[in-house]
Amino acid sequence: MAPSIDRQGYWGRPTSTLDWCEENYVVSFYIAEFWNTVSNLIMILPPIYGAIQTFRDGLESRYICSFLGLAAVGVGSWCFHMTLLYEMQLLDELPMIYSTCVFVMYGALVACLVLRSIFIVTWVYPWHKPLFYTSLAIFLLGFLLWNIDNIFCDSLRASRQTLPPGVGVVTQFHAWWHIFTGLGSYLHILFSLQIRSTYLKYRPKVKFLCGVWPTLHIEPQRTS
Repeated sequence: MAPSIDRQGYWGRPTSTLDWCEENYVVSFYIAEFWNTVSNLIMILPPIYGAIQTFRDGLESRYICSFLGLAAVGVGSWCFHMTLLYEMQLLDELPMIYSTCVFVMYGALVACLVLRSIFIVTWVYPWHKPLFYTSLAIFLLGFLLWNIDNIFCDSLRASRQTLPPGVGVVTQFHAWWHIFTGLGSYLHILFSLQIRSTYLKYRPKVKFLCGVWPTLHIEPQRTS
């Protein structure tokens, strides 16, 4: 990808080995990649809320850990994009286990997880299809935008020079990658909770916090 415009900010000259397509220190003197940073909020705040809600519902701790793990990835990514320092790059990469070998293994694991989920919503709990396919579609959309950002970085940067600032923000596809993959991952944890609570004979229902954000409401167990 193309190198970032050479601007100095609060954190000094970037020392990370990666520098994404967003121009550095354009929006804020204190944040190297502003949109790539704040977009991580979707991977931090909702999972924390999900972990608290899961704890209150008395559900299994593995789901609390799943929510908190997603939040940890968001915090690491926030620190990395905010500073573009090598030390924070390690903080970002460790939660995501960022290495080529493990990435292949992770990809295979995700593929198995998706295939298993398709089997479940096809043959076991078909009424839970909407949440699963929504999470999968949103995650894949984020992956597509991430690749567009990498491949067409020069063109995207050139377009931002001619577009109004409010419109140019829409072309920050790495930030959209954070938003869509964060939402997709969050929804898949909800889907896993939905399947598990159904198996335990609870009655899970997807509800929307403030009419916008999806949450899982667990009603009492069915009486036999």
